[in-house]
Formats: sequence, structure tokens, C-alpha cells
Amino acid sequence: MEIAIRDARPDDASVILDFIKELATYEKAADQVVATVDSIKSGLFGDGAHIHARLCEVDGQPAGFALYFFSFSTWQGRKGLYLEDLYVTPRFRGSGAGKRLLHDLARIAVNTGCGRFEWSVLDWNEPAIRFYESVGAKPQSEWVRYRLTGDALQAFADDREVKTD
Repeated sequence: MEIAIRDARPDDASVILDFIKELATYEKAADQVVATVDSIKSGLFGDGAHIHARLCEVDGQPAGFALYFFSFSTWQGRKGLYLEDLYVTPRFRGSGAGKRLLHDLARIAVNTGCGRFEWSVLDWNEPAIRFYESVGAKPQSEWVRYRLTGDALQAFADDREVKTD
């Protein structure tokens, strides 16, 4: 099996969106995907885009993708690489594609002077947790991730009272 990883191109947007939908289905959140081919093209390849995409192919067939961006650590005084999504379609799981994608991103992090390489994983996703721990990654249990979205984000941005449940 030949595994190749390359920068994604604008004409890969529909393949990336298909992978995003597969990932959302796996994560039990298919109804939350509102991305379109056009929004993927704009977000990844449009003016001012700050997110990067790598596409993995196995024997010339799209097998998975990774989306990442650069963050900044104030304590380290240097940038870091944050992996937003890593996904390998079920047909190619076990082929080494996921590990190759992770290696590829680790090399990008090192080659661009990053002090860290981070990502999040759902606490119930045991296969992913085992995979990440097998490559030496450690969970950061002392941090709790927060998120503002939708109406709460808009209300807070408008300096209106935010409803809490």
C-alpha cells in the first residue's frame, strides 16, 4: 500500500467536506454540520485563510485528512500547532494512514519552530485515545475547554445578558 500526504487544494473541498460529514456522524453530531463546499473553499483557501489542510491518499484514493492551524503559547513565547481534525475513513483504518498524518503534522510542527503540538479528543473515543497514547501523547486533564456558540456568542458580543441553563 502506498500512502501519500500532500497539501489540500481548492478542488479537494468536496472530498474534505465528505470526510467532515463522516467524522461528524462518527462523533454523533451529523446534524451539526453546516459547512458547504463553498465555505470549505473560502475557509481553507480564501483570502486571509489561516487554517491548513493535508490530504492523505492510499494507492491514489482519498483516505483521510487533517486540518490544523498555528496558535501561540505566551508561556513558551513561540507558536504551537493545533490539530483541529484528523480523520481516516473506515475503509483505510489500520493501513497506517492516521499515524502517517500525525507524523506529517509533527514534522511540520518541528520544522516551523513550534513548541507544542496539541489537539482535543472526545472522552468516549477510546480507539482515538489509545492511538494517541500509543505515540506518546499525554492528556491534559488540568485544563477544561470552554466554548461560546450561536445565540450565547451573539448575546455576549452584543453585551446583552446571556441566558444560562
